[in-house]
Amino acid sequence: MARVEELTSTPVKAANSATVALSMAGTSSAKPSGTASASATPSASGGVLQCLNGKNVPYKMTSDGDYAELVEPYNLALPYKPAVVVLPQTQQNVQDAVVCASQNGIKVQAKSGGHSYASFSSGGKDGAMMISLQPFQKVELDASTGITKVGGGVRLGNLADGIYTQGQKALSHGTCPGVGIGGHFTHGGYGHTSRHWGLAMDQIVAADVVLADGSLIKASSTENSDVFWGIRGAADSLGIVTNFYLQTQAAPSSITYFAFPFSNMYNTKSVFTNAWLHLQDFAKNASVVDNKISFGVYIDNYGTFSLSGAYFGTVEEFNSRVKNELLRTLPAPTSSTVKAYSWYDYLVLVSGKTQIKEPLSGYDEHENFFAKSITVPESSGLTSAGLNAWFDYIKGTSTEYYTIVNLYGGPGSAINSKDTTFAAYNDRDSLWVFQNYGYGTSSTNFINGLNDAIIRAQPQTSFGAYLNYVDPSYDAATAHKLYYGDALYAKLLTLKNKVDPNNVFWNPQAIGA
Repeated sequence: MARVEELTSTPVKAANSATVALSMAGTSSAKPSGTASASATPSASGGVLQCLNGKNVPYKMTSDGDYAELVEPYNLALPYKPAVVVLPQTQQNVQDAVVCASQNGIKVQAKSGGHSYASFSSGGKDGAMMISLQPFQKVELDASTGITKVGGGVRLGNLADGIYTQGQKALSHGTCPGVGIGGHFTHGGYGHTSRHWGLAMDQIVAADVVLADGSLIKASSTENSDVFWGIRGAADSLGIVTNFYLQTQAAPSSITYFAFPFSNMYNTKSVFTNAWLHLQDFAKNASVVDNKISFGVYIDNYGTFSLSGAYFGTVEEFNSRVKNELLRTLPAPTSSTVKAYSWYDYLVLVSGKTQIKEPLSGYDEHENFFAKSITVPESSGLTSAGLNAWFDYIKGTSTEYYTIVNLYGGPGSAINSKDTTFAAYNDRDSLWVFQNYGYGTSSTNFINGLNDAIIRAQPQTSFGAYLNYVDPSYDAATAHKLYYGDALYAKLLTLKNKVDPNNVFWNPQAIGA
């Protein structure tokens, strides 16, 4: 499951993605063995195709008319070409495809929604086997337990719509409705409700997983518990989740959305730095902050500085308990929005779209970009030196980019209430998480420099990086250290050697790469 984007906790401006706040029946028949070799990349010829044909596994080749659509990545800057695209109609098809790849030395990655920032769902290099989970679209809610069974190809908008319409249920996850469940849920999964309910991965209670030997297992806290632990953090290295079992919550009758844009945060360095120091003090203030509140700040090259978030309480409670302290010492916002929404209307609002349901096929949203992340430990936070360096670097730039900084930690955070014994996810001690996102390949140097400016200004701080904003420029060793840390990575490598000793599930930053 490739790592994918998630929440953009920003003001809702649906017309411009640079400032947004926040069935395969016609393509699924098995190919006859005689059609595959001429246009295929060398790694897709011969044995693997004979194997797929022999097991009646549906697939597509580069010569097929719909191949280009199937492999087109979300990030157009990284257009890898899989040697073969498997379109499984059953779990057995997935199992058989993995066996065929393993027997013929072809690396495998699953594609859920395809939003991997590094195009790892296409393999992370040319010549891989991409197993598309697009046909796995069911959302089935058990009303008695609140557990929903969700196919590995379901997109977040359809997941949220399905559980709400079936039983007025909700889950914590990102706001972008087109993101697939696979990478999002298995590498973290942040949304405005995460400080209240936890990360998306924290709601996984079981999963159906295809392993490298082609076996299908149920993984949970009581069954194949080591795999269950590992897929919540590193599923792309360990197996393919064909079905998730998620513990839902009762959807609140209403939720309060707030947004405060500012026009004067860049007037001077002291205004910018002092505003952030206040927001950081606020985020740690247990007299006003608990798990009811989540917020983030959206910044871009057009001078935008917008503070927005959600509050699990009434408008009156937010205004009387939170608002004054949140805005105290900040410059006056240009406008003020504090409004209660029904749960479903809130989901639509923060999606930046007119609806959250996505088509089951033919998804066609793409961008050309380069992104990096920074996780800021709660123990140190952002210092004046780091904030000053940040301001100096971005002031007056013409590079088209945005930065989103989300609050993860602070008093009562459900995100930070767990540790690496619960799941193979290292980022449980962050106060802030940055996403720095630049448009076009020309932004690469700027985004690299932005990260460097902040990090170098705080040499005493142990910064990390966040899995779902995966950075394709990292070598494997750097990625492992920043995303997992040495101790967690060592434990994952032991598990990888047990369940996938031949590195069938691979991308350039996978465990064991």
